[in-house]
Amino acid sequence: MLLPMSDPTPVIDDLREEGAELDRLVAELGAEQWALATPAPRWTVAHQIAHLAWTDHSSLLAVTDQDAFAREVEKALTAPGDFVDNGAEDGAAKPTAQLLADWRAGRDALAQALYAAPMRARFPWYGPPMSVASMATARLMETWAHGLDIADALGVTRTPTDRLRHIARLGVRTRDFSFGVHGLPVPFEEFRVELTAPSGELWTYGPEDADDRVTGPALDFCLLVTQRAHRDDLAIETVGPDADRWLDIAQAFAGPPGSGRAPKGGTP
Repeated sequence: MLLPMSDPTPVIDDLREEGAELDRLVAELGAEQWALATPAPRWTVAHQIAHLAWTDHSSLLAVTDQDAFAREVEKALTAPGDFVDNGAEDGAAKPTAQLLADWRAGRDALAQALYAAPMRARFPWYGPPMSVASMATARLMETWAHGLDIADALGVTRTPTDRLRHIARLGVRTRDFSFGVHGLPVPFEEFRVELTAPSGELWTYGPEDADDRVTGPALDFCLLVTQRAHRDDLAIETVGPDADRWLDIAQAFAGPPGSGRAPKGGTP
């Protein structure tokens, strides 16, 4: 299900705006708010920002200093189950003013590096190599998803924007990965995916005559593929058994199968 990608500038622009919006949410938080628990087990608001700062730094190394990034990968291989949490713990232990400053500097440096990179460049990553657009999209996805966790901890509802188009596209592209990471056979035929954007625009992917179909609000689809909500709490509809199975396993992020979220009324 490969979809063409052209100029990466729009997604880098949207990555910057997504970061700026989250920055406005956390900029004036007090110490007690930085220590609030978020939906991620054992992670506070500070851990969420620290994770974003850590991943931005890793991304920057992948783009600008691949030897240094290779050393980071070697470190990760020594503690494959802990290196993400360790990065968040280290960052969360900093004074919040320093953590905030580091996150701001890192995300700005990454955006500038992505703007300057050749359009067809590919960078090493913890999984398959990434293009400029893919790197920016992955960072936007994480910024949005972890921003949702922070908003949840603060009791704030964020207004969705059409920046979700990048996450929706990534969710569609990672269909085969979602099946593979669960050890399931990958469907041979493409699905038709039709999503209603926050603006009301219709985003479509795949052939119109596909047997398996997924339809619903783009926000709900993005919540599903980032595993920020259970499918039972979302207005996503399917036609076909393979599409139905996909909703149970979809994940747009790299790594092993995510644990997802329980439905609001009980357990999965």
